[in-house]
Amino acid sequence: MTLPERLFSLLNMRSRSPSPEDLSTKARIRDAAVRRFAADGLGAPLRAIATDAGVSPGLIMHHFGSRAGLRVACDEYVLAETRSSKAEVLAPAGAPAALLSQLAQVDGYAPLIGYVLRCLQAGDDLTRRLIDGMVADAVTYFETGVKAGTITPSRDEPARARLLTEFALGSLLMNLPAGGERLDLEALPAWLDAYAARIILPTLEILTEPLLADSSLLDAYLASTDGTAPGHPED
Repeated sequence: MTLPERLFSLLNMRSRSPSPEDLSTKARIRDAAVRRFAADGLGAPLRAIATDAGVSPGLIMHHFGSRAGLRVACDEYVLAETRSSKAEVLAPAGAPAALLSQLAQVDGYAPLIGYVLRCLQAGDDLTRRLIDGMVADAVTYFETGVKAGTITPSRDEPARARLLTEFALGSLLMNLPAGGERLDLEALPAWLDAYAARIILPTLEILTEPLLADSSLLDAYLASTDGTAPGHPED
């Protein structure tokens, strides 16, 4: 069971299978919440989300149980969308074309990225769980890439996945264009275009061509730890 699924199991959800109309309404509320949370922050009024979704505030409670339940649903959606896009880029076939395609469609990712930025600003327990979910997914991407021969294996895959995830999220947080104020989702795609143009080359360069000309620092570190990563002793 994934992290979002474990969190959903804690919510007071109805046991009956939802009708197609219920599913459509839930998705509409979730999408409205992602956009509203991205624009105004995680403290955005539920009434505003209901208005955006064209439903009554009571329907939010009916479908999600609480504000926290709505946050969990948004997290699950963001993780699923991120998982899909990352898997496409890291796939052994067609990855360069997938990357270029996603860069060309950056407008569609603006609400999701804005939502993640707002979560990072909040820094609460749900945010930490969201990040843990991203790290767990990254481990899966890397393991898949290693098996496909497109990624170099790591001595400590979870640690590498967490570091790269934190690098990416930290960079976004440092460059957040709106600070604690309203985030203009209409202007965000242009900012994302400029941000991507600035970081794509050095990022791919670092990931493709080693920064260090030789392995002397790594060799010295591994020698000092008997060749094992801290916290991961050999059996």
